[in-house]
Amino acid sequence: MKIGIDLGTTNSLVAYYTDQGPKIIPNRLGENLTPSIVSVDEEGMVYVGKTAKERMSTFPDMTASLFKRSMGTEKEFSLGNSKFRAEELSSLVLRALKEDAESYLGEPVTEAVISVPAYFNDIQRKATKRAGELAGLTVERIINEPTAAAIAYGLHNRADHTRFLVFDLGGGTFDISILERYGNIMEVRAIAGDNFIGGEDFTRVLCGMMLHENGIDEDSLTAKEQVYLQRQAEACKLGFSDSSVSSMKCVLKKETYEREFSLEEYERNCQLLLTRIRKPIERSLKDANVRLADIDEIVLVGGATKLPIIRNFVGRIFGRIPNTDVNPDEAIAMGAAIQCAMKERNQAVREVVLTEVCPFTLGTSVAVQRLGEMLESGHFLPIIERNTVIPVSRTNTLYTAGDFQRKITVDILQGESRFAKNNLLLGEITVPVPAKKAGEESIDVTYTYDINSILEVKVKVNSTGVTKKMVIQKEGSQLTKEEAEKRMEELNYLKIHPREQEANKLLLFRGERLYEEATGDLRQEIDFLLSQFEAVLDKQDQGAIDQARGEVKEALDEIEAAMEDDLFD
Repeated sequence: MKIGIDLGTTNSLVAYYTDQGPKIIPNRLGENLTPSIVSVDEEGMVYVGKTAKERMSTFPDMTASLFKRSMGTEKEFSLGNSKFRAEELSSLVLRALKEDAESYLGEPVTEAVISVPAYFNDIQRKATKRAGELAGLTVERIINEPTAAAIAYGLHNRADHTRFLVFDLGGGTFDISILERYGNIMEVRAIAGDNFIGGEDFTRVLCGMMLHENGIDEDSLTAKEQVYLQRQAEACKLGFSDSSVSSMKCVLKKETYEREFSLEEYERNCQLLLTRIRKPIERSLKDANVRLADIDEIVLVGGATKLPIIRNFVGRIFGRIPNTDVNPDEAIAMGAAIQCAMKERNQAVREVVLTEVCPFTLGTSVAVQRLGEMLESGHFLPIIERNTVIPVSRTNTLYTAGDFQRKITVDILQGESRFAKNNLLLGEITVPVPAKKAGEESIDVTYTYDINSILEVKVKVNSTGVTKKMVIQKEGSQLTKEEAEKRMEELNYLKIHPREQEANKLLLFRGERLYEEATGDLRQEIDFLLSQFEAVLDKQDQGAIDQARGEVKEALDEIEAAMEDDLFD
């Protein structure tokens, strides 16, 4: 028996396909939603879901939540005397869902389709698959959450040549997907998102408002008080669903605090989060090369989309009322169940070819020449651009950079920065080459990315025929997101004196942002502009720097204006 699973940050669900369509399987409490929370008691007993959520209030040090955000990292969660990685905690949630399904269906469940945020990288997807395997499931496929939601809405059955935008804001992650249907093919055109924003963050805004109002330092609160405050804020947030005002009352440090917040006031305090949501929307439209006017239908999924401020924001930015016909909490699990039926070629489901895309750019590092001077190593060469339809295979020919070098190392990178050191290192392949002058020896580097997010890299020395292959199976990330961001910031500030000038740093950072938002030829143009500017900065001629800064700024202004004009026509 196959089941579809929405392994969520805040809540998880399981569903299966029936003759009447997809159906959510209730958990052991008779509820559809199982909180993605795990707790362990002193005797080693594990609690999952609502029970664990209740236990969190009294045993916060024995309980873990929001661990999906750490999927694929080496972060460990301490629950009493035990330590767990995110995929291990996720496997306990999956095991509970599996048991619920087996009890409900009356038969063993061995296979599953599991959804992940569209913006999960290669390591995070493999960690999710490992979690399923630890729970005793054969993971038939990893499917992007917005794609699953699109299937649940029946978008694969709509009129030919129709474009859809799926806005997926869950408890802890946010995804935007643009899909296009023509004939029996439903193709994902572009995905973008933020794995560190969701409904929980909107709850924390209310926590911050309450603490600031009363001059309380969050660090002064005990772990239990913080859990309690979060629960009160969640209740206050849900209160806005029925009214334009909502009250929050809590007892902290034996003092009682009560405050009534207006929806308008709450929305003002959420502006930073709403700005973060807008950026992936813009990126997905750019990558898909479509305008909002080209989108035929917009659908909302994810529990956080029930918040009035989210629906108001979406209505303003898209200029229309989105489709909310399917329960936003259940759409992804139902879509995963339909995907199970598609894999079984169930006659009740219209056969459709479903394509996915590579969520991040894959490439390697190369040396480039600046202003006719010596080569500068460490630049990122995209080989498979983000949002390329998979399966895909791409080959680039690279040449030796130094005289008489005897080997070439190809580092396998994933990310969007133009500097190799800021992207995620997945692995390395080193091949021997005959010692000749620079540029006389070449290698073919082939990246192949399949539907199950498995990356194979092949490096062939063209003169000798020597070939080496690697299938990327890295077990985890050496850095958490916070550590990676801190390192990137430190590296960006390690510049010689002229770069310490504010205007120069501002321009460089702006260029880096535009580079990451762009693809294809635009990336090369931006990289060229920034490399030229960096070369001028290196010379420390203030007059030349001022002139170059004005020229580069003007060029970036034109690039950004052109990108913006293409979006919201």
